[in-house]
Amino acid sequence: MAKTKRRYICQACGAVSHRWQGQCADCAEWNTLVEDTPASVFSQKHDLSSGGRKIEFVALDTPGETLERRSTGLAEFDRALGGGLVPGSAILMGGDPGIGKSTLLLQASAAIADAGQDVVYVSGEEASAQVRMRAARLGHKDAPIRLASATSVRDILTTLNAMAPPALLVIDSIQTMHSDTIEGAPGTVSQVRGCAFELIRYAKESGVALILVGHVTKDGNIAGPRVLEHMVDVVMSFEGERSHQYRILRALKNRFGAVDEIGVFAMAGQGLEEVANPSLLFLSGQDQPVAGSAIFPAIEGTRPVLIEIQALIVRLQSGATPRRAVVGWDSGRLAMLLAVLESRCGLNFSTAEVYLNVSGGYRLQDPAADLAVAAALVSALADRPLIKKSVWIGEVSLAGEIRPVAHAGLRMREAAKLGFEHGFGPSDTGQDISGITYENLSGLFKLVDRIVPSS
Repeated sequence: MAKTKRRYICQACGAVSHRWQGQCADCAEWNTLVEDTPASVFSQKHDLSSGGRKIEFVALDTPGETLERRSTGLAEFDRALGGGLVPGSAILMGGDPGIGKSTLLLQASAAIADAGQDVVYVSGEEASAQVRMRAARLGHKDAPIRLASATSVRDILTTLNAMAPPALLVIDSIQTMHSDTIEGAPGTVSQVRGCAFELIRYAKESGVALILVGHVTKDGNIAGPRVLEHMVDVVMSFEGERSHQYRILRALKNRFGAVDEIGVFAMAGQGLEEVANPSLLFLSGQDQPVAGSAIFPAIEGTRPVLIEIQALIVRLQSGATPRRAVVGWDSGRLAMLLAVLESRCGLNFSTAEVYLNVSGGYRLQDPAADLAVAAALVSALADRPLIKKSVWIGEVSLAGEIRPVAHAGLRMREAAKLGFEHGFGPSDTGQDISGITYENLSGLFKLVDRIVPSS
């Protein structure tokens, strides 16, 4: 038998090293390398081509039991999942501490239990009395949920195997679970991987919908081994700013539905409330247009959301270096857009401080927001409000051209529903736009001429 080699795994990023060192070479964290017990190493004489159990193959058209989705009782949660919980699926939900993951899952569990289905909620971070206290605050103290406080996967699976499989199993959180067959403290890479594997195998064999709550690192990634995201069927992220009331449930991976679908919630005194029209959260509601404000119809999965982009230009009197501050958008893309406006349109931002903000704490990543940002910047620079009740879409190239974007018709129809009357964007939309007065802009110079007419 070959000599067993030692290996050390970083508890922050999951990197593997064959010698211990104080600092991880990948993520630069200190004192995070922990020795991992490797599996037995076999020589080449061991052959796995015989001695196993024969497996049975089936055709794709083999008749069998149809898996019907189960509603969570929360329409926004169902939307992000792609229509509801699939029996036998494993869902991993991550989010910042205190963002509302446990609150959301407790509300969903109560709704499913009230509908007559069996729900098991296992908390490894709180005592049962603390969970009951939160349930009473949320108005679900009478929900028939099977509640337990445990961290041993062996105890949990032994209990579950002795009862009928529930419709939903919630583990809060996977980083607190431990297995007595694996060395290491709870939360280590080997423990998280081993515990998740056992729970997922139980869910697949029994047809139980499993939801695992995952901690996140300071970078916002789910803590533990990256393989954990590959093991589950759905990866969800619960996002939001603590200074704002809204929360966004985003699907990052979904084997049973569309990716990038979102569910929008608002944090209230009685827990999380569903937001049927999320566009109203991110609009200021001002009747009169203000200089430096532009409305962008974003798209999240299949849902259009109207976002307000605000810009402020401050002229400097001295030769100080001007600041560029961005909230909710990519600072590198802002620098590129400012360079295009200066080079292609003759505008001067070099002696001015530029502040850009996406209202409501929303984070924009859609390149179709370029035109709306440019409109806000030009409006703020000229101190001229944009046309009332207008929306702006389009990607800006380095040549100053306005390029087509996806789902232009859907974006404009959503804007028309909310009372917007004018739309501006590229000429080749590829879709029939109705319900709104649409004006084509072939380049940024047309935008500047539209906002700042020549005298």
